[in-house]
Amino acid sequence: MKLNRLSRRHFLLTLGTACAGAPAATLTDARWLEPTWLEVRHLRIGEGPPAVRLVHFSDLHYKGDRAYAESVIKTINSFSPDLVCFTGDIIEQNQFLPEALEILSGIQSPLFGVPGNHDYSSGASFAVIGQCFAATGGAWLLDEQQAVAGGKINLAGMTCRNFYNVAPPLNPGAKTVLLMHYPAWIKYQGDQRFDLTLAGHSHGGQVRIPFYGALVLPDGVDQYDLGLFQTPAGPLYVNPGIGWYCYDVRFNCRPEVTVIEI
Repeated sequence: MKLNRLSRRHFLLTLGTACAGAPAATLTDARWLEPTWLEVRHLRIGEGPPAVRLVHFSDLHYKGDRAYAESVIKTINSFSPDLVCFTGDIIEQNQFLPEALEILSGIQSPLFGVPGNHDYSSGASFAVIGQCFAATGGAWLLDEQQAVAGGKINLAGMTCRNFYNVAPPLNPGAKTVLLMHYPAWIKYQGDQRFDLTLAGHSHGGQVRIPFYGALVLPDGVDQYDLGLFQTPAGPLYVNPGIGWYCYDVRFNCRPEVTVIEI
């Protein structure tokens, strides 16, 4: 992940300066409260009775905080979704993959996901990840799609190596949901339209200054940094992620699981 980089010292100084009215409280919130203060957001997509309830989460970036990760899984299970969608970056370092997958195996609904850039760079075994997801009744989708939720959803998964040529829907009468890691890739979908696209990668910037927005964003985000966007390819939701990257802080940008009825 390439960032518009600030040094750690410069980053924290910028954060403190931007919130100078209450610097101690701000830094306390950013460093010790928000990074694990999980938010649950509810969305309704489309009109009429919902066909499916899904939970979306992204960017676990598991580094060994087992208690926090297990609390996220407990929250996901509490909604008994028809399916769970993950949009990349389980880990940054391969040493954490076994424990991360052990925790993810606790999800009690079919878990579907796509890789993020750190899943590639860490050298994670996609075969092993695929086995974990399949054991839940789901799948690790590598530029492929499945009919899920009793045929109500065409679920397509795009890797970080291919942003074109999503296959036509398996069931033209079903809703089509696209999973991808980089939200900016919504721009490359030509005349294809999806009932919903889910993405991650941005972390929402991790630190968002009121009336300004994110201090730092990675490549592959563009204007799609956080939340729901209406695009020519249909609605896009960008999740701010569960974990953190580079800076172990969050401000005005809590980690999130998103409960979506479509």
